[in-house]
Amino acid sequence: MGIRTVAVYSEADSHSLHVEMADEAVCVVDNILGAIKQTGAQAVHPGYGFLSENFKFCQVLKDHGVVFIGPPVKAMAEMGDKIESKIIAKAAGVHTIPGFNGVVRDENHAIEIVAASESQASFGDDRLLLEKYVEEPRHIEIQILGDQHGNTVYLPERECSIQRRNQKVIEEAPSMAITPELWKVMGEQAVQLAKKVGYFSAGTVEFLVDKHKNFYFLEMNTRLQVEHPITEYVTGIDLVEQMIRVAANQKLRIKQSDVKVNGWAFESRVYAEDPKLFLPSIGRLLKYQEPLETGKAEIRCDSGIKEGSEISIYYDPLICKLCTHGPDRKTALDTMNRALDSYVIRGITHNIPVLREVLSQKRFKDGKITTKYLSEEFPGGFDGHQLSEAQIRWLTAVAAFVYNKQSRKSGHVSSRDEAVCVEISGLENTKIQVLSNEDGSYRIKVGDVESNLFVKGEWNASSPILRLLVDNQPLVAQFHGSPHLGRMIIQAWGTVYNIWVKTALEDTLSQYMPVRSSEASDRIVLAPMAGQMVSVSVKVGDTVREGAEIAVIEAMKMQNVLRAPKAGKVTAVNISPGQNVSADEPLIELEYL
Repeated sequence: MGIRTVAVYSEADSHSLHVEMADEAVCVVDNILGAIKQTGAQAVHPGYGFLSENFKFCQVLKDHGVVFIGPPVKAMAEMGDKIESKIIAKAAGVHTIPGFNGVVRDENHAIEIVAASESQASFGDDRLLLEKYVEEPRHIEIQILGDQHGNTVYLPERECSIQRRNQKVIEEAPSMAITPELWKVMGEQAVQLAKKVGYFSAGTVEFLVDKHKNFYFLEMNTRLQVEHPITEYVTGIDLVEQMIRVAANQKLRIKQSDVKVNGWAFESRVYAEDPKLFLPSIGRLLKYQEPLETGKAEIRCDSGIKEGSEISIYYDPLICKLCTHGPDRKTALDTMNRALDSYVIRGITHNIPVLREVLSQKRFKDGKITTKYLSEEFPGGFDGHQLSEAQIRWLTAVAAFVYNKQSRKSGHVSSRDEAVCVEISGLENTKIQVLSNEDGSYRIKVGDVESNLFVKGEWNASSPILRLLVDNQPLVAQFHGSPHLGRMIIQAWGTVYNIWVKTALEDTLSQYMPVRSSEASDRIVLAPMAGQMVSVSVKVGDTVREGAEIAVIEAMKMQNVLRAPKAGKVTAVNISPGQNVSADEPLIELEYL
C-alpha cells in the first residue's frame, strides 16, 4: 500500500522480527506518544494484544490528533465490558444466554468465587457473571467489517472450539456445524449489534452454539483476531488492509453479496509450552525452520521470531500462527499435518505434538468437537502419540534407513546395508530385527513374523527433515541427531522418539551393561518454567499425598499448580513466595513413602 511503518517495542522484544522489518523502530517502554511525535506517525495499528482493546489509549490518541486503526472509543468501551455488552446485545435483538443480568456480589453469590482472582489477573476486572450452562458448546465467531458511512458486512464463521484454559489452540473456517442458513442468521445478528453501538473497522462477534444448534452471544472482540488469516484465506479479503482503509474514512468496496466462501482453512497456534499440561516454556530458539514450501501459497506462517530469538516470560508464548488452505477440509487438514511435520523448532519445548495428535484423531476429522475437547481426550494430560503396530514397523524401518545412510557416509559398511536390532524407548519388550534386501526394502522381523517395507527417499545429513516414501506412502519425519553411540532421536507424527540401533554384536554386549537408576532425580520437583513463586504449600517434615498441591508458580500471567508426583515426606524446600526461579531449578525435595 506504500505506507511507511514504525514498530514500537520494549527492551524484552528489541530483537523481534517486526522490529527488523519496519521502516523505523522506537523503544517505548513508557512513552508511546513520544514515539509518535518522534517519527511523525499519523496512525497507530495496535495489533491484537491488550492495547488493541484499551479504549482509554484510543481516546488519548484521538485527543492528540492521531488516528486509531480500529473501532471508535464508545463502541470499544461498551463492547469491552463483558457484562454491559451482553445487556446491549440483548437490546439489539441478539440471542443471549439466559441467566443473571448483573454482577455477582460476593462469595455467597456464586459457587466458584475463587474465579475472581483469575479474572482480575487475566483481565484486570474481578466482577463475575452467572449464566445458564450450555450443553456440548462449540465456540463459533463471526467476523464483521464496517466503515464510517454505515456499511457493515459479515464474513464466514470460524470454528474455535479447540481450547485450553479458555484460549484457542486450533481454528478453522468455515465450521462443519454451521449451515449456510444458520450462518446468515448469526451474521445478521452480529451486524445488528455492530450498528447498535456505531461500530466500524474489523471486529469479531463470538457465540456459543449448543448441540441443538441454538446460539448465544458470548462477547465481542473489538480488534483484529489472532485467527484472522483463515478468514483471509477463504474470502480473499485482507482484513488489515480494510482496517487501514476504514480508518482513512474510505467506504467499504465489499457488499454482502460479494462475500463468498472459497475452500477451507485451518490455523494451528504454535506455542512455546509443554504439550502435556500446556505450561509455558522459555529459552532460545537454537534451530528454527518454518514449513514454507517454495512457490506454494497453501501454507502461511505469521510469526515474529527467527532462529536465535529468545522466548521470554514477559509475553504470550505464541511462536507462530500456522495456517493452511485447500479446496476442501480434508486437503487443508492434510496440508496442516504435513506443515506441522516439517516445522523445525529446537531449544524450547513446543506444542506441535498435541496439535498433530488432535488433527489426526477420527473425532476431530468427523467434526465432533466442543470446547471441552482437550480435557475429554487427554484428561491426565497429553503423553505423546501412541504408535500403532504398523507405525512401529514404519519407525523401525526409518531408523534402519537413517542408520545405514550414516554408516555408508562414514565408510563403516559396504554397499549392502547391515542387519540391525532396533529398540524404541518406552515400548516394553520391543526389540525388532531389521534386515535389508537387495532392492532397498527392509525386512522387519518381530519374533518369528516377518514383513517387508520399502523405504525410499533422499536425505541430506545437514537437514533435519526426512521426506520419505514408506511402501509408497509419504512420511515426513525429523532427525534430531545421535547424542550417544547407537542412539538416535527421530520425530514422527508430532512426537519425539528415542531409538536404539545396534548391530547383533552390540545388542549381545549391551545385555551386560548396568542400568542407571533415575529414582534419586525423580524425587526432586523442578520448576517447569521460569517464573515467580506465588505460594508454597508445604514445609520440611510435611507428609503429602500423591497429587497434592505443593506450590504455585506464575508465568506469562498464568498461575500453574505444582503437585507431588508421589506420596512422600518433604525433605527440603528451596524456594519461598515471591521468589523468581529459572526453568528446571530444584524447588522441593521429597522422600517417597
